[in-house]
Amino acid sequence: MNETKIASLITLLDDPDPQIFSQIEGELLSYGNEVIGYLEGAWEKSFDALLQERIENLIHKIQFINVKEDLSLWYQSGGFDLLRGFIIINKYQYPDLNEQKIINQIEAIKRDIWLQMMQEGSPIEKVKLINHVFYNIYGFSGNTANHQDPKNSYLSEVLESKKGNQISLAIIYSIIAQKLDIPIYGVNLPQHFILAYADNLTKYDEENGILFYINVFNKGYVFGKKDIDLFLKQLNINAEKLFYEPCSNTEILKRVIRNLISSYEKAGAIEKSEELVQLLEVLKD
Repeated sequence: MNETKIASLITLLDDPDPQIFSQIEGELLSYGNEVIGYLEGAWEKSFDALLQERIENLIHKIQFINVKEDLSLWYQSGGFDLLRGFIIINKYQYPDLNEQKIINQIEAIKRDIWLQMMQEGSPIEKVKLINHVFYNIYGFSGNTANHQDPKNSYLSEVLESKKGNQISLAIIYSIIAQKLDIPIYGVNLPQHFILAYADNLTKYDEENGILFYINVFNKGYVFGKKDIDLFLKQLNINAEKLFYEPCSNTEILKRVIRNLISSYEKAGAIEKSEELVQLLEVLKD
């Protein structure tokens, strides 16, 4: 990499000619991550507000391209690792995210549950144990006071504050359960996101093998299919099979992104909502 050329290009970022600026920006973008350190160094040395703003925008563009590429690779590879996908979404807002710290936090919760799960128990007993550790020991809860805050949809923020929305709490809960070989998966219910305890050996529901459902936003409350029937009836929504069955990891991330789009739109952050629409497009067939 030609450091002298990069330094020269950065000094030209404050050029008033839109065409020249566009050309310079394009060349710097072509370097990708390699140029971020140089841009940050130039920002620290500069007292020019325009140059600083353009550097900030350029760094954001590079980081946004990274997120789009990582999300596309995750999707094209099958989207099997939900934690990895959720981390990628997290990096949209926090590009310097310490991924290993996130993984360690998840593993710590899993370990604390596993240490108390020394004997085989029934599905209900396992869920009660997860609930005890998740809610009573770690203190996770639904953010009812500020439900529209975008932070509710970012994994790192939820793990730190122990507050989140329905889907973020459900993702963490299900990832931990699956790491413990407990078959708990997300269900894409309208206006709510819940979890299902699926057991193909014990057919509670002959069609989809669901033993029961879990409302993670309500302290892990356990309920049955009839409750979903009633919920849909209250919303005047026709019951569909997909409202009762586990959904794909891709559908889960789509819902996370839609929540973020809604949050940013209500906050007036239109540029962010437009970028997130681009991320949503990545996950479409």
